[in-house]
Amino acid sequence: MAVAGALAVLVAASATAAGDPLHDSLIYCDEGVDGGATGAVTDAEHNVIVGDLPLPANVQRFRATVDGISTPVMEAGPPDAQEAVVFIHGNPGSSRDFDQLVSATGAFARAVAFDMPGLGHADDPSGGPYTTDGAAKFIDDMLARLGIQQADMVLHDFGGPWGLQWASQHPDRLKSVVLVDTGVLIGYPGHPSALEWHTPIIGELSMATTTRQTFNAFLQAQNPKPLPWAFVNRMYDDYDRSTRCADLHYYRDISNPDTLGREQAAVLRQRPRPALVIWGQEDPYIPFTLADTQKQAFPDAEVHVLPWAGHWPFVDYPDQVRNLVVPFLRGVVGG
Repeated sequence: MAVAGALAVLVAASATAAGDPLHDSLIYCDEGVDGGATGAVTDAEHNVIVGDLPLPANVQRFRATVDGISTPVMEAGPPDAQEAVVFIHGNPGSSRDFDQLVSATGAFARAVAFDMPGLGHADDPSGGPYTTDGAAKFIDDMLARLGIQQADMVLHDFGGPWGLQWASQHPDRLKSVVLVDTGVLIGYPGHPSALEWHTPIIGELSMATTTRQTFNAFLQAQNPKPLPWAFVNRMYDDYDRSTRCADLHYYRDISNPDTLGREQAAVLRQRPRPALVIWGQEDPYIPFTLADTQKQAFPDAEVHVLPWAGHWPFVDYPDQVRNLVVPFLRGVVGG
């Protein structure tokens, strides 16, 4: 009864508060109505146990500031090329998800990857650009900062909506695309966790009670094969309160994935371009049935569904993914 009563008070306060209660629920984020007590246990539990692993030999890393957000940038290949392969990660992830693909691509093209606002080691201020359009603007301004005119994009998870939003706003600058378990989300209602995070109060409480142990257990239970210890724990290293609050904003900004996907596809299919779609058949978050749906945006897309792979096929089956992505990019970059 006490918990139920507290929730009722919080919901009522959120509904009557000035501002937007959908994005600014009065609990957990911005210290909440309880001065930050909600989530204090997970704040105290949170530490860094993996940190930054060594980069591949041909990859450099530096920080760049765009739209007031400082973020790490990984780069390989010719640094002044105006065409580049641009890797956009998802949630909860970072540019480090793509270490091996950035390294392999750098052998024949300029390759860049950067942490999106609020995630990885990017700045995560309250009120950051944590919307789909905000992410698209950040991508555009980062490309301008790096002198990139033409992009061959490699997108995963939330990187799909963000990267394709940029592409639908700048269709003449997207030369090709690789979609890994992501894309236009036509006919997709969202996975259960996303729907939970989309719900004010419930989403905050979910974030506030996620520990390293529950985070690891959830991801491992959802994946068809064990994910590497360092991969999962590096993600949790970055998953502090500010990042979790940025996540809530990102998820709540997309009220209807289907509508967003149809709007993006309507623009993208007007200009033919090479596309490669890779999907894990056992993805529990975004079902592999959406792989062929990507042809609504990229009619000539080459589609590969990988049996037994989950949401991170570049982690489950890195050689198989690399053997699809690298030849594809070799054939489109500079052509």
